[in-house]
Amino acid sequence: MKLQQFYIDDIIKTALTEDINYIDSTTDLLIPENDVSEAYFMAKDSGVLAGVEVAARVFKLLDENIEIKFLFRDGDKVKKGDVIAEFKGNTAAMLKAERTSLNLIQHMSGIATYTRKCADLAEGTNASVADTRKTLPGLRPLQKYSVAVGGGKNHRYNLTDAAMLKDNHIDAYGGITAAVKALREKAGHMLKIEVEARTLEEVKEALDCGTDVIMLDNMSCEEMKEAVKLTGGKAKLEASGNVTLDNIKEIAETGVDIISLGALTHSVKAFDISMKWRKK
Repeated sequence: MKLQQFYIDDIIKTALTEDINYIDSTTDLLIPENDVSEAYFMAKDSGVLAGVEVAARVFKLLDENIEIKFLFRDGDKVKKGDVIAEFKGNTAAMLKAERTSLNLIQHMSGIATYTRKCADLAEGTNASVADTRKTLPGLRPLQKYSVAVGGGKNHRYNLTDAAMLKDNHIDAYGGITAAVKALREKAGHMLKIEVEARTLEEVKEALDCGTDVIMLDNMSCEEMKEAVKLTGGKAKLEASGNVTLDNIKEIAETGVDIISLGALTHSVKAFDISMKWRKK
C-alpha cells in the first residue's frame, strides 16, 4: 500500500503554511543561513512505526538537500531509545520541519501501535480489525494507511464505496426490508449493501433481504454468537460499538468476521518521538 505523493505534499504544505506563515521568528532571526547540523529521531516509547517517509518528506520540501538515513521503516516495531532516522543538512530548514514532521509521524505511529495491539488480541480467530469513517478531516488516507500498517483492515473510505444503512437511514426510510429493496433497484451490480442491526430480529430481516454485510450494533457477546448461528456464513458480520482492548478478544471469539473501532483513528494516543540535535 503506497500513499499518493501529491496528497502527502498537499497535507504537508497546508501544515507548514499554518505553522510558519511568513517567517519563523526564532529560527530566521537566530540561525545563520548556511549553518549545517546533524540530528535524529528517537523513540520514547515502544510500538509500531507508521509515517516515516511522510515525516521525511516534510524536511525535503523545505530543503531537498537534507540527507536522511532511515534505520527503521513503516511496520517495524521499535522500543524506547531506538534511533529511527538520522538527518544532516541546513539547520534552519530542519528546525522549521521538526514540529510538523513529528506531529505526523507521532499520530500515524500511534494509530499503527494501537491497531497492532487490537489485531494481536484477535489473532487466531476469524475476525479482522477494521477502522471507520471517524477520521480527522483531511487526514483520512494517512490514518487508514496507518491502520493497514498496524495489521488492520480498511472499512469504506467514503460514502461512495458502499451503501451502509445505519439506524437513522432505516428509521427515516421506514424499515430494513423497504430500504434494501429500494437500494437494490437503483444500485449498480458492484455496490455492496451493509445493514446496521440493533436486535437479532433485525439480523434475521437483513439476512432475508440478501444483505452483504450485517453490522451488529452494540450487541452482547451472547447475542453476537447467536447472530453467527443465524447467518450461517450467508452474510459477513461486523461487530461495532464499545469495543476496547479489554473486550476485543471475547468479541473476536464469538465468530464475527469484522470488528470495527472508531477509536483506532478518532482518539488514539500519539506515539512519543523526539528530535535530538547532535552537539557540534
